[in-house]
Amino acid sequence: MRVVSDFNHNTDAKRSALLEKSKGCWRLEMLHENMNEFKDIVAYVAYGIEAVGVMVIVIGSVVGTVRLLPQLKTRAISEIYHEYRQVIGRSILLGLEFLIAGDVIRTVIVSHTLTDVAALALMVLVRAFLSLTLTVEIEGKLPWVKRGERGMPKKP
Repeated sequence: MRVVSDFNHNTDAKRSALLEKSKGCWRLEMLHENMNEFKDIVAYVAYGIEAVGVMVIVIGSVVGTVRLLPQLKTRAISEIYHEYRQVIGRSILLGLEFLIAGDVIRTVIVSHTLTDVAALALMVLVRAFLSLTLTVEIEGKLPWVKRGERGMPKKP
């Protein structure tokens, strides 16, 4: 019984077929490597966007605190407290938007598991609820109500 490998076979047709097959495999490997690199880059971008969100919250809190501290001597505490809550609330709202964007990018591009998508849905739901309650707290009205109208629905 004679065993001949494809690499040692004498026909040119088989050699060229194997060469083309190996080129195709090489192309698939390169494509797979490029996709992994792309996913890594997107993951880093998503982490960067989330880091911006955290920085927005921290910087907004620090700036709001520093800006309102000198006013403690000249204004009533209740006025300062209300304004301080608005400044902090706005920085949290903006930071939450960046955090949600980073989560969406990372989950959609990088990981496609059902667990990750469910976790993303829960995080977006919680953050959207926080955004809604902070908007009502800061502006005194629901986000979809026009400026001149009352923000809260009338009780029957």
